[in-house]
This record gives sequence, structure tokens and C-alpha cells, in this order.
Amino acid sequence: MKKFFQRIGGYSKESYNELVHKVSWPTQQELVSSTIVVMTASLILAVVLFAIDFCFKSIIQLFYDKIF
Repeated sequence: MKKFFQRIGGYSKESYNELVHKVSWPTQQELVSSTIVVMTASLILAVVLFAIDFCFKSIIQLFYDKIF
């Protein structure tokens, strides 16, 4: 059981060292820029999916109106 806690402690220390010394964190400007890109891409995708859904709905509605 003691080895188990030693391994957890070692893992925690290694994780901390990696996060503090090896990871390159983005600057605030890079983060804002990336956020704007993601939000714009999400909005464009939402509009495209809405248009596709609307077209399919219209086609199905026309099909049902002809049948019934």
C-alpha cells in the first residue's frame, strides 16, 4: 500500500513539473484570437446546418403534400 501512495506522489510531482516547466501556455492575445476563430467557425457551421435542415424539411414537405 505504501508503494501505491509513493507512485501517486511521484506522478503528481512529475505532472506538476511538466505543467510548470515544459508546457508552453498561450498568451492572452493568442487565446482571444483562437476563441474568435472557434466562435466564427461554430456560427458558420450552425448556419450551414440550419440551411441544410431547412432545405430537407421543404423537400419532405413538398413530397408529403403531393402524396396526401
